[in-house]
Amino acid sequence: MSKPAILVFAYHDVGYECLDVLIQNDEYLIAVVTHENDPNEQIWFRSVADLARRYGIPVYTPESVNTPEWIERIKSWEPDLIFSFYYRNMIKEDILNLPRLGAFNMHGSLLPKYRGRAPINWAVLHGEKETGVTLHHMVKKADAGDIVDQEKVPVGYEDTSQDVFNKCVKAARLVLERQLDSISSGTAPRHKQDESLATYFGGRKPEDGRINWTESAETIYNLIRAVTQPYPGAFTEVGGKRLYLWWAKPAGSSTGAPGEVLSLDPLLVATGSGSLEIINMEWEDTSEEETSDETQQLKVGQILGK
Repeated sequence: MSKPAILVFAYHDVGYECLDVLIQNDEYLIAVVTHENDPNEQIWFRSVADLARRYGIPVYTPESVNTPEWIERIKSWEPDLIFSFYYRNMIKEDILNLPRLGAFNMHGSLLPKYRGRAPINWAVLHGEKETGVTLHHMVKKADAGDIVDQEKVPVGYEDTSQDVFNKCVKAARLVLERQLDSISSGTAPRHKQDESLATYFGGRKPEDGRINWTESAETIYNLIRAVTQPYPGAFTEVGGKRLYLWWAKPAGSSTGAPGEVLSLDPLLVATGSGSLEIINMEWEDTSEEETSDETQQLKVGQILGK
């Protein structure tokens, strides 16, 4: 029995690992559709395009596959199966309805929770203790199709989004390996999502990392670990300059006003509930002459929260 012709939409490390599963399983891959890297984004993940080209698989990077021209091109390829692995753009039903075996997406949450963009960052930001990945049938509505399979991963109290993402990459590979035969044979499981449990979150912008000191120390801590490096970071304004807090931890009760510096050594700041110890910070303009830890702490002590 011949293998199905597969069209892959993929990006990022989940895309890389899942594409590698298909390659190592000697699947018939028509092409890989991916994204050009954004020059304004820190690229810390592996290249799907490089992996595909290494194995002689055609690679395409259109701004949109939903144009009439691209829909016709994909139709001419006659894919039996479509996979989407961390591809960032929506794909029209005109394309999803083409393959006889269906279209499947790997999403970075335990659906129906955290539908939408940046699901891992949102899960960490909300202090979840568990998340995971979901392989599901693709439908018009984002992340709403029937579930094929899921794999849970723990979220440790000190895990950053990158820590959790790395766990999800491994989980995604495991799920695809587990279900590839059933999908290829047209017998993939279908478990309807409970819409009453569905939550949806949009994409995050760098500005969303702004700290609100009236929130609790725990909430601010979760924000910091959700967007710390390699993501854009959590920040506060200090005397008109932006200060990035790359790591911190809750440090007990506080009677100070939100944003008030309680101590310089250690550097403790009052929040709406409790205090936060700032452990790793960086000024936006690192070219200033005075950049010693002592000088930075003095500046923070003078003007943070004012």
